Order: sequence, then C-alpha cells, then structure tokens
Amino acid sequence: MNDAAVTTGALARRLGVSPTTLRTWDRRYGLGPATREPGRHRRWSERDIAVVEEMGRLTSLGVPPADAARTALKRGSDPSGPGVPAPREAPGARAGSPDVFVRERRGLARAAVRLDAPVVQDLLTGAVERHGLIAAWQEVMVPTLHAVGRKWEEAGDRYVEVEHLLSWHVSRTLHRCAPATGTAATAPPPTAALVLACVPGEQHSLPLEALSAALGELGVPQRMFGAAVPVEAVSAAVRRTGPAVVVLWSQARSTASVPLARHIADTRWGVRGARGRPVVMLGGPGWAGPAVRGALRPTTLREALTQIGKVCGDRSNIAVRQRG
Repeated sequence: MNDAAVTTGALARRLGVSPTTLRTWDRRYGLGPATREPGRHRRWSERDIAVVEEMGRLTSLGVPPADAARTALKRGSDPSGPGVPAPREAPGARAGSPDVFVRERRGLARAAVRLDAPVVQDLLTGAVERHGLIAAWQEVMVPTLHAVGRKWEEAGDRYVEVEHLLSWHVSRTLHRCAPATGTAATAPPPTAALVLACVPGEQHSLPLEALSAALGELGVPQRMFGAAVPVEAVSAAVRRTGPAVVVLWSQARSTASVPLARHIADTRWGVRGARGRPVVMLGGPGWAGPAVRGALRPTTLREALTQIGKVCGDRSNIAVRQRG
C-alpha cells in the first residue's frame, strides 16, 4: 500500500466534494481506487487522486460527466494522451446566450467550492475573452459572487474561504483587463482624470474595480483610490485633479452618507474665475435612500459607462462595445 494513500473522506475534503459524489463517480464511471482490500477502508493512491481531480476540473469547465470520466481515465493511464475535450454545447446554445452563462456560473462556483484556484482563474479569464469584460462581470462574476455569498450566509461560518478565494481571483482578473492609460511621458494631465473611491468604512471594492477596468480598456484616464477612503482624502483628490465625475461606491446602507455626497458635489477646483465642480455618481445598493440632487445613480456597469460618456462629452472613447 502506498504510504501517501488517503481515505475517501480525506479526499472529499481535499476536492471540496462530498464522499457520496466520489462513490457515485466510482459506481457510474469506474473512477474508484484501483486497489481495494476486503474489510478495509478504501484508499486512494496518487494516480487515483489525479484521475478524480481531472474529473472535477473537466466538469467545472462544462464537460458532461460521462465524457469527463472517459477523458480522466484515459489521461490517468496515458498522461500523453489527447487534450481536454471542448465543452459540449446544448442545442441552440451560443456564446453569450443565457444557457451558456448559467453553465459558466455553475462551473465557476464548483471550482471555487473545491478551492481549485487554477481552474477558477482559467474560467474567469475565459469568460472575459469570450464575452467581453462588461458581460463577463454582469452575467458571470456578479451572479457567482452572490451565489457563494448566499451559501456562506446559509452555512454559518463555512465557505468563508470560498468567497475570499473567488473574490481575489475576480479582482486579479479585473486588474489584468485594465491596461495603463498612459506612460509618464504620454499620460494626460491630471485634470482629465475621473476619481473612483469607496466611501469611508466601505471595504467592498470589487464593483468599483470592475468600473476602473472597463474605463481602462477604453483608455479613459482615472484615479482609483479603492476601499474605505477618508472624506478628506477624496476632497483633496478632487481639488488636485479637477475630475469631471467622482464615483462614490457604497455596498451597504450603513456606509452611505448623503452629507458626504453633497460635500463632494460642492467641492470646487480650478483657479479663481474659472472654478468648476464635479458631477457625483453614486454607485451601489447602499445609496437606496434619499436622492442627492444632480447625482447620477446607475444600476449596472454598462449604464455607468454610458452616463460617464454623456458627462465627459466624448462618445468616441466611452462607448460600450458589444460582442456578436
């Protein structure tokens, strides 16, 4: 017996699946331990583990279980065998269709629950490449984050690690999507930049990162300040850079502050006689209370980009690009 062999329970915890799932894979597809000893707990060798890990990876990518099992078994016996088969499309399914988005969300959630970081990253990167940043964010990333968050709430303290892993990889993907908007020699003057900041006490910055990434893809200059920015820091940034739009993100009602929004909207910049003030954009569900006069209130990433384009008066730069 291999000293590295593990029990079914230990392997299930390692893969983030239930022991029942492993037994089902064994019964239906023959993905059980190659060596069995009567009267003893089943033990999984490194080769057995590699096969079921491949099975989990393939099903996360949308490969039907029977096809995934055949490929996993073949690759387990012949590592130089054929590569991963392409996911089988449902009849009538196409890139960007609701069925495709549902399948991608399920695969991403399964990979996150297994804490399979490489697959999570591959799925996120693939979603952006296939659908574009806006659709990937609105149709794949956000629904999966919400689903994982609900699972965490329903399970008490469990699955916290799943939400953190998924959030980190979403953030990493968004940062990769946002090219620099200019080098030191070619960057636009500071007054051309937008200001993006989470309100004081607000740590949920992913939606703001998505907006920053989308603006970066379009080459729109910006200043991204991230989570929990003090009031004084936002005011100073507005006075120093003279932005056309200041985006304030609030995820929860407890962090949203109408006086803060009004204060930023009244912050002046520029020389005497030619002073200006920014348009404030209130992003996030935290701003569901009283309205702030003159403030923009987009409900989606696409809508935020459209509104920013209207304020900046440059439709050629801030255009929401669709993929066919």
